[in-house]
Amino acid sequence: MNLRSAGNHLLTAILASLLVATAVASGAGSWETVSYNGNEYVTVRSIKNFYDFDTMTRRGGEVVLENKAVEMRLAVGGQDVWMNDIKFVFSYPVIFHDGRYLVSRIDLSKLVDPVLRPQYIRPTTPFTTVIIDPGHGGKDPGAVNSIGHEKDYALKVGKLLRDDLKKRGFNVVLTRETDTYLTLTQRVEVANRYQNAVFISIHFNSGGRGRALGIETFTLSPVGVAHYGRGLKDRDYNAMTGNNQDSANIALATAVHSTVLQGTARPDRGIRRARFSVLTGVRHPAILLEGGFMSHSYEARLIANPTYQAKLSASIASAVVKYKMATEKMAAKR
Repeated sequence: MNLRSAGNHLLTAILASLLVATAVASGAGSWETVSYNGNEYVTVRSIKNFYDFDTMTRRGGEVVLENKAVEMRLAVGGQDVWMNDIKFVFSYPVIFHDGRYLVSRIDLSKLVDPVLRPQYIRPTTPFTTVIIDPGHGGKDPGAVNSIGHEKDYALKVGKLLRDDLKKRGFNVVLTRETDTYLTLTQRVEVANRYQNAVFISIHFNSGGRGRALGIETFTLSPVGVAHYGRGLKDRDYNAMTGNNQDSANIALATAVHSTVLQGTARPDRGIRRARFSVLTGVRHPAILLEGGFMSHSYEARLIANPTYQAKLSASIASAVVKYKMATEKMAAKR
């Protein structure tokens, strides 16, 4: 299988809700559930049957499900899963227990199912407005390197994206248009003034001792899932406003993440879960995109390059168009 081509195939299927609606998921069979360490899991075998995968095999450290449309690779003992060449990060590790491979029920319902069966995402109201949130600003520079500040690059890409989307007929709102400081609450308040919208927060990353690089996309952690990089806390069981869009968040993230990878040719660090304050209160499908690492010597120069900024903007705009077409098609089928 040519994974780059297959990844495009999967993206088309996800966004158009055509292939997966007819060729991936018939819903045959019943779920095999297992309780393990206080959490509920389903067997990978029942995932295979439900979504009409033809084969299930073990390859090194992965268990692999395949049919003509999709190859799903699950890292046993880890949280990484690839649907063709699109990387997602589960909330809980895939485990091998008592002769069976297990996936947490929450990862099944909040990630696998929305990706493979987007036709069941509710709500999928077609949108006309895109809210762009350039991260940081004013007294908050964000990540800083010897070349520049994250706040400035986020605003440059945000303005390019505004122009790209306006050319495509969208109503576009920037949470900030100048080098001004906004609290996270103020950003959410701006977003929630509008109806029928999606929300995209633009950032650039830092960390990994200068070695980390690539694209990450974050959606709000579902109820019962921790913020990325820390343990579970009692407050993680409280539903936030953004959790009403859990499935739509994953669909929007899949569209943007995949298209940005294709447009920029940067490494894939996956679609991840987090409890960023700017995502918790937004009433629309919402994501936070990290467009590269300012702490990496090569990507720092890329991020400062107008050509890369333009590629990033064009890729996000293209993804928004695809996602809008998908929501319109799904709405028309109801």
